[in-house]
Amino acid sequence: MNQRTLLITLTGPDRPGVTSRLFAVLTAFPVTVADVEQVVIRGRLTLGVLVAYAGGPPTGTGGTIGGLWTAVEQVAADLDMDVEIASGTTSKEKRRRRGRLHVTVLGAPLLPAAMAGITGRIAACGANIDRIERLSSYPVTCIEMAVSGADSQAMRVALAAEAAVQQVDVAVQRSGLHRRAKRLIVMDVDSTLIQNEVIELLAKHAGCLDEVSRVTEEAMRGELDFAQSLVRRVSLLEGLSDEIFEKVAKELVLTPGARTLVRTLKRLDYRFAVVSGGFTQITDMLVQDLGLDYSAANTLEVVDGRLTGRVVGEIVDRPGKARALERFAAESNIPLSQTVAVGDGANDLDMLAAAGLGIAFNAKPVVREAADTALNVPYLDSILYLLGISREEVEAADAEDGMPV
Repeated sequence: MNQRTLLITLTGPDRPGVTSRLFAVLTAFPVTVADVEQVVIRGRLTLGVLVAYAGGPPTGTGGTIGGLWTAVEQVAADLDMDVEIASGTTSKEKRRRRGRLHVTVLGAPLLPAAMAGITGRIAACGANIDRIERLSSYPVTCIEMAVSGADSQAMRVALAAEAAVQQVDVAVQRSGLHRRAKRLIVMDVDSTLIQNEVIELLAKHAGCLDEVSRVTEEAMRGELDFAQSLVRRVSLLEGLSDEIFEKVAKELVLTPGARTLVRTLKRLDYRFAVVSGGFTQITDMLVQDLGLDYSAANTLEVVDGRLTGRVVGEIVDRPGKARALERFAAESNIPLSQTVAVGDGANDLDMLAAAGLGIAFNAKPVVREAADTALNVPYLDSILYLLGISREEVEAADAEDGMPV
């Protein structure tokens, strides 16, 4: 049997005791609490309470439903707040909440036109926005919406098109426990975890940057596969002293937000890995510096303190990156559905496809189109918002650990 409902909405200046005053009044009536939501923006409170009751009008102080209305209106008047009461049934609520998704919107800045376009597309898909929450206000603005009644693939296609028009980032993910259960993150290194390309730094010291860049361009045009291009480029480094690794390590520039991302996810007991078409002589230093759990990369052969211009062992290429993700997941006893992969280039495509969530970070168009979602903001810790973690939560955790915020 459907229950009847009353939605009570109080709006006005926030102060201690508003919620308790309202519920104290409701105790006089035979109603049950079906839902509660509350938000405070710039000191102004909006409190929504959905109560349910069976059969006819509830009885209590005042004897009729009018008594409940009168009591709630008196509370609003005492608190100098506005009140609205609307009736309904619980059956509508159940239908509305099928097909639940999380839609995350990021912009720097986030303009009203972007929100108008995104919310308009959601409505055009026949979906309803159940809840909106801000996850960050700086250095990017991030808004998360809980959406119901939509097909995930249709929604993803529609919002991707609108995001391109509005120049914002939009991620569409299914709601549910799996969203909070991603416990392994595997990240590309060059132009993702760091802002540099390590082989270019090495080539610059070896005096062969132009030659290395030409080979890279050939690979990008599809004239060479990754393994071929790597062998060609590494051969140009022959004779370089192995002392160069310490010098190059000092030249590395972490992508903004990298340390925050690693620190926050490690607090949540995530496993963190890097996988790179670069070189272990550099990634090993990053692993030690950031406290990462796993890494996979190519190893430059060194004999008598000099690079031989060759790579030792199996080359970590596009399929190799996906295999590394699968290996790390197996070693951690984590299913692939609970993994996150982050990358920017075509070499990352297999890894992004294998992960439970594949994120294209400031990526080339072919990667953005293939990934589950794309981030085009320059801050790596924006990935946290896709996992439902707000900036306020990160800053609170840092403060508890005595770190500056």
